[in-house]
Parts: sequence; C-alpha cells; structure tokens
Amino acid sequence: MPEGDTVWLAAQRLREALAGRVLTESDLRVPSLATVDLSGQQVLDVTSRGKHLLMGLSEGRTLHSHFRMEGTWHLYRPGDRWQGGPMHTVRAILRTDDRVAVGYRLGELDLWPSGDVADRLSHLGPDVLGRDWDADEALRRILADPDVPIVEALRDQRNLAGLGNIYACEALFLHGVDPFTPVSAVADPAAIVDTARTLITRNAPRPSQATTGDERRPHFVHGRRRRPCHRCGTPVRAREAGPPGRGRWTYWCPTCQT
Repeated sequence: MPEGDTVWLAAQRLREALAGRVLTESDLRVPSLATVDLSGQQVLDVTSRGKHLLMGLSEGRTLHSHFRMEGTWHLYRPGDRWQGGPMHTVRAILRTDDRVAVGYRLGELDLWPSGDVADRLSHLGPDVLGRDWDADEALRRILADPDVPIVEALRDQRNLAGLGNIYACEALFLHGVDPFTPVSAVADPAAIVDTARTLITRNAPRPSQATTGDERRPHFVHGRRRRPCHRCGTPVRAREAGPPGRGRWTYWCPTCQT
C-alpha cells in the first residue's frame, strides 16, 4: 500500500500542476460519480491527510481519493501518451488547458462538501507529515492500547496518520525491537515514533528532487524476506500481522531484534 510520503508527493505535484487552474473537462469513473461534471470549477488546492488525497474545488466541494493498495495519480501534457496502466483501470480524468491528471486504480473516489472534510477524517491520528504534527498526542494514542503489538500500533491510522509498513518495520529494526512486542513492554515508544517520522520525512522530497522517492527509502529489512540482514547477515524473517484479511507482512531480523 502506498504510504503517506507517496500520497504527500502526489499532492505536491497535483497542486503545482492544477492549483489556480480551471477544469475544462472531468470524467469520474465510479458509479456514484458517473454523472458528475466538474468542468468550469477552479482547483483551489491539493493536500494530503495521512494516506488521503484532497482536491478542493471552487464550488465548495472536495474530491477525495485514497490509493488503497495500487492507486496512483499521473500527470500528462495534452497529446502525451498515457502510461499508467490499461484504460479500464482509470478512475478519474481531470483536464485543464495545459495538463491532464489521470487517477489509476484508486481504491476510493468521493466528492465531499468541503465543510465536511474535517469530520470525515476526524478518526485519523496526527499526520506524520503534517504541519500540525503532535508527537504527544500520537504517543498517547499508542499507549492507550498496551496489549497491541508495537508494529500494529505504529501502522494504525488512528494513532499516526500516514505511517505504514515500510517505516514501521525499519524504525523497529533500527531500535532493535521485535515488532510483535506488546506496546506495554517497549522501553521507549516515543523514540521509535520519532525515528519512524524522521524516516518518512526524509522520503517526502520536493517534486523536483525525485520521481517517486522509492530510491530514497532505506530497506534494511522491509521486503527482504530470506535475504541477509544488512547489519548482521542473518536471513530476514517475515509474517503477517494485523486483523484477519487486512494483515500486512512484517519483516524483522531475529538477531538484531531480540
């Protein structure tokens, strides 16, 4: 699943391309929005909140999208060849005079009254990439459920919005903490939260600095199942953790995290 830095970067690019411009054409390819026409509306801003992308429009509505597992937004010039995937995976097309924004495989696409956005996302914890980041509140939420494995607490969007599997696994590795340790048994959860936020912040570059940010991610253990740990050479282990049907593969080194 794309993490908060990926969504943050998508919002930066869409803002630079669309903010202040008027939509000349729209095509929203989900049943609930199939008859909606956004042409003539001005894009006021594009922001992210955790893993949610929000496009504010001049007529008091906000186009909300969530990438889920495979979603992405691509930007093109008129006449460019689209390369984001087959046409049947396109969920949104937004055109201005000089740019085309295409949303592929978006897991969620909704149109909300702009005044309702805060309430609809009120369940989210502090945004690790937000200007209003509140470390104390994030820690309070994590500590409120002491029996949960620390890796699940870090990935719970109600605790920290935007943090996902990569940064949870890497932060725990750097602190030498087994990801399945209960929150109550973790010596310094505040330090782990700070490390995770530092890692994800480093991978939220300005659009001019990187194409995807993927090459900047430090994969010490994440995605390296059965491959040697960078630190000690022990084969990296992995197992699913989380609610049934919604679990994520969790990676750790049994030598460095014991």
